[in-house]
Amino acid sequence: MNSEQAKARTPALSAQSLDRFDREVAKYPTDQRQSAVMACLTIVQQEQGFVSAESEKLVAEYLHMAPIAVHEVTTFYNMYNQQPVGKYKLNVCTNLPCQLRDGARALKHLEQKLGIAMGETSADGLFTLQQSECLGACADSPVLLVNDTTMCSFMSNEKLDQLIVGLQSAEAEKS
Repeated sequence: MNSEQAKARTPALSAQSLDRFDREVAKYPTDQRQSAVMACLTIVQQEQGFVSAESEKLVAEYLHMAPIAVHEVTTFYNMYNQQPVGKYKLNVCTNLPCQLRDGARALKHLEQKLGIAMGETSADGLFTLQQSECLGACADSPVLLVNDTTMCSFMSNEKLDQLIVGLQSAEAEKS
């Protein structure tokens, strides 16, 4: 399947995103087009906010991969959302070294502060709370990653509260 065929088959992705698929695939030898899977999933998420099962199938067909192979990539990495998430996705590291250094306490504190359980999104749509495997900052625990880009280290209850208030304030200023 090429971008023209994909455009004709589904309105799920914009022509611009499918053109971006083409550019990503062009970076690899023809017989290795599946190497663009992460880039294509990122493009899908940038456009739609998450990667749906339907989008996984489109990526699989486009890259000539088995749908389960694309699904394995989507589910392996925390950066791919499989359902809509809040404006701020908070991934708290709960791997063993962080557990030993208050990672579980940080997660519980955020659950109480936000009034949601791990894996849920707050009623206002601002926050989604997730646990994460190793973020590579064990000595800085507890750690969390905001929107897959901003690492926050040594997150005491006070620092967690400040983070939440700061993000809420930033949203209030935008309104």
